[in-house]
Amino acid sequence: MSDACDLLCLDLPLAEDLRAKRLPVAAATGAATQAKALGDPTRLTIAAALRDAPELCVCDLSWIVERAENLVSHHVRVLRTAGLVSSRRDGKMVMYALTEPGRALLDVVLAQVPAP
Repeated sequence: MSDACDLLCLDLPLAEDLRAKRLPVAAATGAATQAKALGDPTRLTIAAALRDAPELCVCDLSWIVERAENLVSHHVRVLRTAGLVSSRRDGKMVMYALTEPGRALLDVVLAQVPAP
């Protein structure tokens, strides 16, 4: 069984209405980037840890998620690039916090996950 129609049966009024209201490519690209950023189990765990703390450094995150600091640093960079995490330098430390868009997306992703 194919997933494609065997017969062209376009509901033109509905299709045109939905086409006019479709998600713009730039918005879809940004949303997909953010969703992909949370698509990795380590990044999802890091984001969940940041949800429960005002801010954390890579050393803290590494301890929490039980991964090497260089790996955690890479994952935090991906989250920051996607706009889900912000950073600030505090002397020799870099502190990370979940952004509001990051918190909103994380809440949706984890909504159906049972609490530990």
